[in-house]
Amino acid sequence: MATEGDYLLGTHEEELARLGLQHRVWRPVALDCWQRTGITVGKRVLDVGAGPGYAAIDLAEIVGPTGEVVALERSQNFIRAMETTCRARSLTNLKIHEVDLMQDELPKGDYDFLWCRWVVSFIDDPPQLIKKLGGVMPKGSVAIFHEYGHYETWRFLPRLPMHERFREHVIATWRESGGEPDGAAQLPGLLAENGFVIRSATPHIFCLRPSDYMWLWPATFIETYLERLIQMGRIDHKFAEQVRTAVGSAQKNPNVRMLTPLVLEIIAEKL
Repeated sequence: MATEGDYLLGTHEEELARLGLQHRVWRPVALDCWQRTGITVGKRVLDVGAGPGYAAIDLAEIVGPTGEVVALERSQNFIRAMETTCRARSLTNLKIHEVDLMQDELPKGDYDFLWCRWVVSFIDDPPQLIKKLGGVMPKGSVAIFHEYGHYETWRFLPRLPMHERFREHVIATWRESGGEPDGAAQLPGLLAENGFVIRSATPHIFCLRPSDYMWLWPATFIETYLERLIQMGRIDHKFAEQVRTAVGSAQKNPNVRMLTPLVLEIIAEKL
């Protein structure tokens, strides 16, 4: 089983908090998607790469006691967090499997839906994962992916050169870790090769004001990843302070706008 440390941003308490904020920001988008695709009471959902379970918990409450959510996650820290939340909410319809998506067999089941968010972009062998998913999803089931499609859409208006330099470091280290920040670009071909047909593809990109709640999502990531880059030896503290100063100044300007990284929503049916 892989170590906790090989997650790009780790699995510590600070990352749990950041992922919680990220889920709250994206929760309206996810809920709308799930409703459009028909996830409701009594359905069975496979959550691939569930992390601390923020989405899995929501899904378990939606499908209710007659439905079931099967969550796949390899981090023991994230699994413990998920289990704690399940106990607190008395949820018994969320089944957690400690699984390495790249190395282990995936549990088969009579799944109605598959939910996979920000997983394909972080693994080193997307063809293998999609092949595995094609092998466990039954005919007529629906697979939902939310993956980064064009990470360089993340920018400030007016331009913020220090942020763009920071973004270049993010993309470089992401790829060095084996991931691909534009992971969604591979999905149409891979899904077709493994028995899926795409029913819809929708881009999600937002133009934010500093006062918008969603602004906190990339702003928090910047602070977290600056520290990560320092630990890697990619940047020094001077560079980090220059980025913080530039972003801090932008945040105080009501006329500044920030475009978020493009996330592509792909809904596909297994034939």
